[in-house]
Amino acid sequence: MKPPTLLSRPAHRALAGIATFALLWELAARGLDLPAYVLPSVSSILEAVVAQRSLLGQAAWTTIMEAVCGFALGSAGGIVLAILLTMLPPARRVLLPAATALNSVPVVAYAPLVLLWLGMGPASKVAMVSLAVGFTVFLHALAGLDRVDRRAVDLMRSFGAGPATILWRLRIPAAVPLTAAGMRVSTARSMIVAIVTEMLGAQSGLGWTIYQAVLQIDFVQVWSAIFVASAASLAFFGLVNLVEKRYVFWK
Repeated sequence: MKPPTLLSRPAHRALAGIATFALLWELAARGLDLPAYVLPSVSSILEAVVAQRSLLGQAAWTTIMEAVCGFALGSAGGIVLAILLTMLPPARRVLLPAATALNSVPVVAYAPLVLLWLGMGPASKVAMVSLAVGFTVFLHALAGLDRVDRRAVDLMRSFGAGPATILWRLRIPAAVPLTAAGMRVSTARSMIVAIVTEMLGAQSGLGWTIYQAVLQIDFVQVWSAIFVASAASLAFFGLVNLVEKRYVFWK
């Protein structure tokens, strides 16, 4: 019997790809003697991460909390809105075009208004992440709720099932896989929106750290914050992906 492994084959491949890319980056930066403002070496970036681990850790915690809270609120809001519009076709015909029009504008464009309304604190970042995630999850959930066999709906109606029973027994199970995929995709988007909003106006967080480092012309610090943000985003994505594989087993 083969011994159990902690990582799957795709995870091994991903780690091997990251290690190869980091090695090529290191060789290019040192072999071409590139200045730090063009491309610092991986080793110098990792040294900066270790040296500034306390500052970066606090900033990462702030950004992660904003992203996770916004992700949870946006996912819940998107799912609830999709269910309401599925149950109320007249409202769907009115609200769906409006939601589509709002989604056609880059979410970051709303950042100045949200910062003006909610201030520089975490509330504005959570609101922005909720807005970005909510649109994505809403569209995925709505598509999933619509992805049912009409013959199955007619069969349940012939047995006297009402709209609520059809929703609970048929539509929601059919919508869960696509909704989970939308939530998985939104993990990276939540971190991006939180960081960008922090760069536009904040008092802490990875985005604020990156902005301050740019003002101080400390490009190694910029890359160290980017490395930490990438690691946090990958961890968040991996966690949501793991939950999806564990509980959405019928997709």
